Amino acid sequence: MNFQQLEYIIEVERTRHFAEAAKKCFVTQPTLSMMIKKLEQELGVMIFDRKQKPIAPTPQGKKIIEQAKIILKQKNQLLETVQQEKETITGDLRLGIIPTIAPYLIPLFINSFTTKYPSVNIIAEEINTSFIIEKLKNGHLDIGILATPLEETNIEEIPIFYEEFFLYGATDFEKEFILPEDINLNQLLLLEEGHCLRSQVLNLCHLKEKLKSNFSYKSGSLETLKRLVEKNQGITILPELATKGIDKKRIIQFKQPRPVREVSLVVHKSYIKKKMLDTLYEEITKSLPKKLKENSKKFVVKI
Repeated sequence: MNFQQLEYIIEVERTRHFAEAAKKCFVTQPTLSMMIKKLEQELGVMIFDRKQKPIAPTPQGKKIIEQAKIILKQKNQLLETVQQEKETITGDLRLGIIPTIAPYLIPLFINSFTTKYPSVNIIAEEINTSFIIEKLKNGHLDIGILATPLEETNIEEIPIFYEEFFLYGATDFEKEFILPEDINLNQLLLLEEGHCLRSQVLNLCHLKEKLKSNFSYKSGSLETLKRLVEKNQGITILPELATKGIDKKRIIQFKQPRPVREVSLVVHKSYIKKKMLDTLYEEITKSLPKKLKENSKKFVVKI
């Protein structure tokens, strides 16, 4: 038995297809099939029921595959422990960032980080919160950057900063500050479902999807909402980093205590690259605008 065989059975279980699994593992199908057959002979059980279409693990096979996942995860943790002992910042950093943070935060720190740590290979994905959590739990991501608190089991959160929410687009508003109840809900443009920022806006405005308008638009991009506001198609609520470069005359602050979202580095509790985590935290916080560093966390809007 070897690690390679364990990787093969995990991939076959994932793809439910020997040929597809072989492609993913960069081997020929006969090689993959032969190695799995050898493992089955060694263990004395059939891992896969080849008569089923698509191929599926047997009851014993399911238990073996689950144990294989644990073994490979522990192997990776062992290798990471050795790397940590070398006290170097090197290797892959698989990073997941939600779309309402990524385009505004990444440009602030990425140049300085890659220049300072050229031996780190950052593999960044722009994906929604639920997928980041799933990938952290199954080991496909190292660190997530997203809005918190999540209240997720086995997930650790390290707050980086707090950014205010602003109303954007109300040119005829006469007050200096706004309250959630002052917002014209019929004009409010929202992100589509699946974005945690959408949930925060609904919570902030005490909404239960009770929006009525002759123009309804749900976007996956804050930039699209900003462009629509600029064309007088409605109003929206933006987090602070997303307000850079827009018409300041259209921005209105909320009344104290101003609502904020908490942005954190998020890892699985089994993540052991503490030095990598600390380094990323340091580089991000150094790159933040001064105003963002000074924001209070008194009124963190729930997700």
